[in-house]
Amino acid sequence: MAKLIGSIGTSHIPAIGGAIAKNLQQDPYWKPFFNGFPPVRDWLATARPDVVVVFHNDHGLNFFLDKMPTFSVGAAPQYQTADEGWGIPTLPPVPGQQDLSWHVINMLVEQEFDVVTCQEMLVDHAVTLPLKLLWPGDCPVQVVPICINTVQLPLPSARRTYALGRAVGEAIHAWNSDKRVLVIGSGGLSHQLDGERAGHINKEFDLQFMSSMLSNPEWVTQFSVHELVEKTGTQGVELLMWVAMRGALSAGGASGVRKVHSNYHIPISNTATGLLALEAV
Repeated sequence: MAKLIGSIGTSHIPAIGGAIAKNLQQDPYWKPFFNGFPPVRDWLATARPDVVVVFHNDHGLNFFLDKMPTFSVGAAPQYQTADEGWGIPTLPPVPGQQDLSWHVINMLVEQEFDVVTCQEMLVDHAVTLPLKLLWPGDCPVQVVPICINTVQLPLPSARRTYALGRAVGEAIHAWNSDKRVLVIGSGGLSHQLDGERAGHINKEFDLQFMSSMLSNPEWVTQFSVHELVEKTGTQGVELLMWVAMRGALSAGGASGVRKVHSNYHIPISNTATGLLALEAV
C-alpha cells in the first residue's frame, strides 16, 4: 500500500512568484519568508515523496462565479500552468498521477462526497508556488490537485473540509502502490485584500490555528464559515486548505505527527504567511 509520509501547509501569495523571478530571496523584505523553507527542503530530501496531493483554491482559471463546484479533483495526465502574470515565468506542465486521482475520486464518491472530476485542469500560483518553494529546481513529483471553493458562498464548513481531508487520507492509505505521498495545503493565512477591512491580519488566531494543527486538529471545526471570515478576513478562509491537509494526516495509518518545522511572518503583500511541515509517525 502507499505510504502517507506527512503534510505541509504554506501560503501562496502571487507576489512570491515575482520575488522568485527577480532573485529577491535575500532582500530584507523577503528574507524572513524564504528563510523558512531550507529546513523543510532538507526533510523532503530525506522523506523522498513521489506524489503530492495539493489542496488548493482556484483563482478564476477553471471556475468562475457562474460555475463554482464545492470540491473538484484533477484527473489529468498533466496540468498546464497559467498564472496571473505576477512575474514567475510560465513553468513546464506539472505531471499528474492519474491512478491515484481516480482512486481518490472513486473513494470520495463512495463516501458520499459529490465531487467534480476534471480530466483537464489548469493550475495557477496556488499549485505552482508551493512546488517551486519546496523544490526550487526541477520538480520531482507527480501531483493530484484537489480544489476547494473559497470564492463564492456557500463555502464548505471547516468540519466538512476536515472530513474531506480524512477521506482523501484514507484513500491514500488504501491505494495499491508502493509510492510515498505528501499532502500540501496551499493558502492563507489571515488576510483581506478589499473592502473596509482591507489589510486585516489576525496574528493571535493564526498562531493558535497553526498550533492546533499539531495538537488538536479539529479545534477549528467549532467555527462557522462566517466566524472564520470574521476572524481571518475574506481571503483568510483559504485556511480551509490546511484543514483538509491535516484531516488527511489524521486518517488511519499514522499513530501521530511530528512537527518538522514552522515559520510565520507578517506581512507579505498584506498577508500573514505561514509554513508548517508535519511528519507522520
